[in-house]
Order: sequence, then structure tokens, then C-alpha cells
Amino acid sequence: MDVRDEEAVSRFVERFAAQLTEAGMQRMASRVFARLLASDGGSMTSAELGEALQISPAAVSGAVAYLTQVNMVSREREPGSRRDRYVLHNELWYETFTRRDQVLTLWGKTLREGAAGLGEDSPAGARIAETAAFFEFLQGEMLAMMDRWRAHRATLDLP
Repeated sequence: MDVRDEEAVSRFVERFAAQLTEAGMQRMASRVFARLLASDGGSMTSAELGEALQISPAAVSGAVAYLTQVNMVSREREPGSRRDRYVLHNELWYETFTRRDQVLTLWGKTLREGAAGLGEDSPAGARIAETAAFFEFLQGEMLAMMDRWRAHRATLDLP
């Protein structure tokens, strides 16, 4: 059995968390997410997260609340215990991008309504209509890309 290099795990967690933070995710949520990602089971308790990241229970709670809200993590009760485990979703990235598709649909509808209300001939209306068209294009490309990902994933030797 391989012995895990906890220092290497910590370096990965902090590096990936920093990148997620730069991309706009809350700092503590980034750290908690990266640590869950680096765990073999894809799940940890609040106490395990606090110990691994050297953060308070309140910091774990706030981070998990955010990650739950954006559907990146779910909370599950440990059987026979009062403790919760925080669990990464299966096919996490696929699910995350699929949910983005729903956001793009909502934004596209609102933008189209906004462009119509402003008049697509006005500078603001034209800008908003172009934004709607961009999101519609992005959505179509993302759906096609996700289909290609499913086909590609089936060819990989993954559990």
C-alpha cells in the first residue's frame, strides 16, 4: 500500500485552491473543495476538514454552505451517527457544467427580453442582443462538448 505524502497533498490543495480563488470562488470554499477532491473517498467530515486545513468549524460550515448552494458538494448523514459527511458529486465537472447550461438558458431568456424592451436597434439593445446570442452559441457548444466528453470518457480506463 502506498503511503500518502501529506505535504504533497497539502501543496496540491493550496495551489488548486488559489487557482479556484483567482477564478472567482470564495477562498475558504476553494480550500475545502480542493481538499475533498484530494481525498480518496471524495468525502470528509467537518472535523476531518478542519484538521486537514487547520481551520475552524465555522470556516468549514461557511465553505460547505457555499459549495452546497452551488451544487458542488452535498451533505450526507453518517449511518448510525449524528455527524455529517460532505461529499463531492459523482461526475462533478459534468454536473457542474450541465447546471451552467441551465443558468445560460435563464440568462439568455432575460437578455432577449431586455433587448426587446430596449429595442434591438438601440446601442444598449444591440449590445444585450449580442450578449444573448453569445450565450446561446456557448450553450449549444457546451451541450455538444458534453456529449463528446461522455463518449470520450467511455474510452478511458476510469472507475
